[in-house]
Amino acid sequence: MFQVGEVSRTLGINPQTLYFYERIGLIPAPERTAAGYRLFSQSDMERLAFIVQVKGLGLSLDEIKDILALKDGRSLTCQAVHERLCKKLNEIEQQIQQLQALHDQLTPLVNYCAQNLEVTDRECVVLDTVNFSQSMDQFRKESDHE
Repeated sequence: MFQVGEVSRTLGINPQTLYFYERIGLIPAPERTAAGYRLFSQSDMERLAFIVQVKGLGLSLDEIKDILALKDGRSLTCQAVHERLCKKLNEIEQQIQQLQALHDQLTPLVNYCAQNLEVTDRECVVLDTVNFSQSMDQFRKESDHE
């Protein structure tokens, strides 16, 4: 049996995380000593290691809870895992697209500022919403002439 500190150190998670996982039902309530200290079994450790592992893959706690429910019911088939991982992969691909769009918006702003680092007699207007499109048009014109 393992105490909270041992579990925490072994798995590299905060003790408060263990209490939280117990409170939201990711792990069953562990046994307790006469003094009320939690004691985790080897099975609890394996479940927690599984949670840490799949959380590291980007799965949310709700997704993990869903997988654990299937696992507990002995119905965690490859098809069930495949469906969930494909859904997660699609979400990640959407996030990548959103981040790429953000990158594409920020890059010209950074370039504009980089070309004007020595200008100290006026305020930078690159983030000025009124002048934003004008600044970008001006930057594009200047870039085209280089």
